[in-house]
Amino acid sequence: MRTVPKHTVMAIKSYHSQAQLLVKNYLFADPFIPYTSILGGILACKVAYDLTQLISSFYSKTYPGLTKIQRVEWNNRGISTVHAVFISALSLYFVFGANLFSDELAGLLVFRSSPLSTFGLGVSVGYFLSDLGMILWLYPSLGGIEYVIHHTLSGIAVAYSMFTGEAQLYTYMVLISEVTTPEINIRWYLDTAGMKRSTAYLINGVVIFLAWLIARVLLFGYMFYHVYLHYTQVIKMHAFGYMLVFGVPSVLAIMNLMWFGKIIKGVVKAQAQAMARNLHVSCGILIPSFIYVLGIC
Repeated sequence: MRTVPKHTVMAIKSYHSQAQLLVKNYLFADPFIPYTSILGGILACKVAYDLTQLISSFYSKTYPGLTKIQRVEWNNRGISTVHAVFISALSLYFVFGANLFSDELAGLLVFRSSPLSTFGLGVSVGYFLSDLGMILWLYPSLGGIEYVIHHTLSGIAVAYSMFTGEAQLYTYMVLISEVTTPEINIRWYLDTAGMKRSTAYLINGVVIFLAWLIARVLLFGYMFYHVYLHYTQVIKMHAFGYMLVFGVPSVLAIMNLMWFGKIIKGVVKAQAQAMARNLHVSCGILIPSFIYVLGIC
């Protein structure tokens, strides 16, 4: 076995130490976290887009037959799925798992933050910027005006919370709603793959209904109730932050309720179609059998 020269080993260790110092003192230093995390979020979107394209080209029978704009949307939904898994998991941790925003700690919770909470919001800002850019560039192929409004309001609110450290708890409460995004994307993938009448599509509709009800309806009610209980703290925020805490979730809540109405109609329609198909199959079996029995008699 060939021995690595001592000076080479020392050089590698030196570069390793310098890289660690660069990450610690600059990339993840508190003053730079907002900027590096946004950049990281944008780069992560690019990686997710390319990986979705690469994996789909090899393992999906549907992908090669799609049009150019359908492939772009397919890859774009890969980005939103990765972001949703990341930010919803982080949001659930900060809202229900960590003690960063616990009432038991001293100080006002509306002004609490940590390097990790700020980093997570920065990654989300990077995603909203990237996705909004794609939506506007290909408008309206990837989404209409409602998506532009949603991403603009979300991006502004998340960016404000990230840069100022204000209301990060409420920002993460709202971001939990991203837990519904993977199910929405799976539904689109199933539809595009011609599986709209499959059992998987039906189950997906039920899952979307339950997830939407919990994460985008009930949880928003909980957030407003939490704001009410801590209003004496919320009122001490900057006027713009105060407006965002009430304004952005209110608009998003209205949009969520409108979309929820469409989801309910879709679930009812899918269930009716499934029952109709089952009835059709049953009749197709029972009626010929009945005629056959009559013939014997």
